[in-house]
Amino acid sequence: MGLRLGDTAPDFAAETTQGPIQFHEWLGKGWGILFSHPADFTPVCTTELGKTAALKAEFDQRGVKVLALSVDALDSHQKWVGDINETQGVEVDFPIVADPTRAIALAYDMIHPEASEKFTVRSLFIIGPDKKIKLTLTYPASTGRNFQEVLRVIDSLQLTAQYSVATPADWKNGEDVIVVPAITTEEAREKFPKGLQVVKPYLRYTPQPNLAD
Repeated sequence: MGLRLGDTAPDFAAETTQGPIQFHEWLGKGWGILFSHPADFTPVCTTELGKTAALKAEFDQRGVKVLALSVDALDSHQKWVGDINETQGVEVDFPIVADPTRAIALAYDMIHPEASEKFTVRSLFIIGPDKKIKLTLTYPASTGRNFQEVLRVIDSLQLTAQYSVATPADWKNGEDVIVVPAITTEEAREKFPKGLQVVKPYLRYTPQPNLAD
């Protein structure tokens, strides 16, 4: 059975393009992303790592560390980074894990035998400060990830971890949020002084609480 939401992300020691790491120690007390790639020197992966590097300021603003992984060896990763920087106009400044034994990929259920016996699918895990898995996404090898969606989900996860709210369909940072059912309407009026829109007793909106007026 694969990892599920709320499970502790497996810890591991690994060699990376930025030196050896112990995963949980490397994460520290912040948020993290671990995402896998089928192989080095593949076109979709090259664009994904380039996009991740281009979004460094966005991840830094949210206090999120990013860690990539493929089952190729470290020397292959180092050469590939040069190609990514050249073709995508970026500088990859986050670690890429070498996993030639596939031990980490197997621990995270990144290899799906019906797709490939050897290569990882495009798995992505968002991991909270408590080292628990908050979100998983899995794409086929042919489809690149939408990193704006990854940022949107991080915004939602970080917001809802601090306040008694949920985010509605297609929510974007700055838009109204939903008060969770566990909070009564009376409590909500006190808890969310920016205002409360009651559509139904179970459907109540309030302005995003962590934004300045």
